[in-house]
Amino acid sequence: MTAGDERTLVQEVEGHLLLAAAREQGRTAAARVADRLGWLTDTQRDDLERHFESEYLAMAHTSWRRTADRAEELRHAYEGRYRALRQRLVAWGVLGAALLAATGLLVLAAG
Repeated sequence: MTAGDERTLVQEVEGHLLLAAAREQGRTAAARVADRLGWLTDTQRDDLERHFESEYLAMAHTSWRRTADRAEELRHAYEGRYRALRQRLVAWGVLGAALLAATGLLVLAAG
């Protein structure tokens, strides 16, 4: 198994664990809501819990997608800034080296 395969496997396991945790959170929240509505029949309670869990997962998915999209935007922005800073640093380094070389040549020519 390559490092890429291992990374993919870990990401898939993390995704499944995250989804399982979100499902459990949705079920717990649905049960709390249904408990407040003591007049529901068992069928209505099950239906409410199922719909609540489904909506909870949809909201979690939307939130995760927004977070991932924002992270991607930030990554691109910071990569661009990093490239620009690196280019500036290299340019200043080349300029400094050129100035040192020119100074050295002037000193040798004067000496």
